[in-house]
Amino acid sequence: MELVGSPLTATYAHPRSTPTKFLPAISTMASSYKNRFPYYLLPQSFSLPWMPSAYYKAAAMNPTLAPFSKSSQGLTPSKMLPFVSNRTNLFTWYTPDDWYRSNLTNYKESEASRHNAERLRVDTSRMIQDKYQQTKKTQLESTRNLGERVNDIEFWRSELCRELDEMMGETNALTDMKKRLERALAETEAPLQVAQECLLHREKRMGIDLVHDNVEKQLFTEVDVIRSCQERMQQCLDKAKAQLASNRVAQHELERDLVNKQAAHRIDDKCHHLRNTSDGISYYRGVERVDATISVPESWARFTDDNILCSQSERVASAKLRDNIENLLVATANEMWRQFNGVNVAFTNRIAETADAKSKIQTHLAKTLQEIFQIEMNIEAIRKAIRDKGPPLKVAQTRLDERTRRPNVELCRDTAQLRLVNEVHEIDEMIQSLQQRLRDAEDTLQMLVRAKSVLEHDLAVKANSLFIDQEKCMGMRKTFPSTVRLVGYV
Repeated sequence: MELVGSPLTATYAHPRSTPTKFLPAISTMASSYKNRFPYYLLPQSFSLPWMPSAYYKAAAMNPTLAPFSKSSQGLTPSKMLPFVSNRTNLFTWYTPDDWYRSNLTNYKESEASRHNAERLRVDTSRMIQDKYQQTKKTQLESTRNLGERVNDIEFWRSELCRELDEMMGETNALTDMKKRLERALAETEAPLQVAQECLLHREKRMGIDLVHDNVEKQLFTEVDVIRSCQERMQQCLDKAKAQLASNRVAQHELERDLVNKQAAHRIDDKCHHLRNTSDGISYYRGVERVDATISVPESWARFTDDNILCSQSERVASAKLRDNIENLLVATANEMWRQFNGVNVAFTNRIAETADAKSKIQTHLAKTLQEIFQIEMNIEAIRKAIRDKGPPLKVAQTRLDERTRRPNVELCRDTAQLRLVNEVHEIDEMIQSLQQRLRDAEDTLQMLVRAKSVLEHDLAVKANSLFIDQEKCMGMRKTFPSTVRLVGYV
């Protein structure tokens, strides 16, 4: 139990010296000393309610009084009052010197306590000021570091924005060039189709007209030239698509890095402007022990720098590819125009040498018509044979169905039953073989019909070979894409 009114002992102050023995109040003294706590602070083992009887017993057991304090230990026995067991008058246990020394001790201890308390207050005030200045310095340093971090993020963000704008411009330029290449590639389809149509028309010639003349050679060369140009254009187009994909990847990395930079800038700027009086600040216990970082300033800066360098390299490759596409468009347009003029000259020379021969085509056409008649008669005979197999198959299947109604043990698998089953299978096989032969005959008929159509067409082409070379082929070749269209501007 703590004493009422006793001060708490500070850990900073020196511990007070306590007397080895305490002076209890005497029951025979004035009533103003009764029921009072001792002045001195009791140790932990003596912090009990005051019991006068215990002090009397202790005094009765040891008649020699101990000094009140350390300063009173040097008293001689002659200065101590003798113990009188039988007294009739009021008698005190202490002398005036003890009283003065006790007061002096209290004064000194009070002064020492006040001095310790004053020194503790001064040191505490100085420590509070030091801690405040240290906290303020630490916070200012953190704020300055955050400000520098915000500036770094702002620098790299501006670099990313600049590089992103340049990359988007290069991507748009390459996209326009790719569209030009696609238009130029589409324009080559018409000349290729014309050349192929000319070859197809000339393949319909018969007899002496089916010669591998200079016109056919020039037409094949024209087809090869156009296809070679198309292949080179397609390769450049594939490269352009791949380069656009690479540009988009680099642009995506820049955009993602820029988004991350913007988010980090927003967060760090918010942290940079946080103050002790700001709203939203709170305790987050243990957050300083959580290390969620995955990079250091060097790797952080290197990551963005690598993205920018990658984007720059892709831009250089894209610009080089655009130049290659431009040169390719001009070269292919010139090649196709030169070959187109060569084919026209060969056609002009061949038209004067064309002759007409139709006898062989007419002979083949007559034979084909006769064979068509014969195969149609054969098809009709096969169909009649298939129809004739219907009644026998019905009879056999009806017999089998009726025999399934035999009662109990009469359901015997006899010879008749087996023969009926075999008969059904045989008729089915016959019908299937006839149907297969019918399909073959119909396919043959179709082939003959197609051959007849080809012969009739070839006959008409042979009769009008001059019309084909002069009117159809040269008529189709009058329209050829201009150089502006071949380079993809239109």
